[in-house]
Amino acid sequence: MLPLLTTFGLGHIRIASGTWGSLPPIIIAALLWLAGISPASSTNWGPWVYTAVFIAILVIFSAACIMGGKQAEAKWGKDPSQVVADETAGQCLPLLALPACAFSSLLYTILTLTGAFLLFRILDIIKPWPANGLQSKPHGWGILLDDLFAGLYAALVLQVVVRLTMCN
Repeated sequence: MLPLLTTFGLGHIRIASGTWGSLPPIIIAALLWLAGISPASSTNWGPWVYTAVFIAILVIFSAACIMGGKQAEAKWGKDPSQVVADETAGQCLPLLALPACAFSSLLYTILTLTGAFLLFRILDIIKPWPANGLQSKPHGWGILLDDLFAGLYAALVLQVVVRLTMCN
């Protein structure tokens, strides 16, 4: 469970561990786009595969937080910085349900992925309501829920920005 909780060791990077934990979904999205798998894929299955990958990551890393949160807190204390599975899960949310136009060119893909990353990190750090009060939940729930709300907020902002600027 600890490898998942630390996103395969990224949580052990002392400086900005949450930022490191947020990177894998962005890198995976970029690699999928390079492989021709994105919401803009010309195949019928490309958008489905893209979506399935991020739902799977979201579910697996969320489950790791919920099931391993008590163990992690016993080992490292309340909401430990080593646990970055919550950031990995939360970062998946802004990558879901994006329109095809967000991936229609290299420039749009770079802007979309950079925007998703920056929005999530900023909102995870400032923790707008109700995310700011969710860390008090017990064990894995307290570790996870604030990041899921940050991901949801980032997703909403990104959807609006992409649709207003790229989908014309």
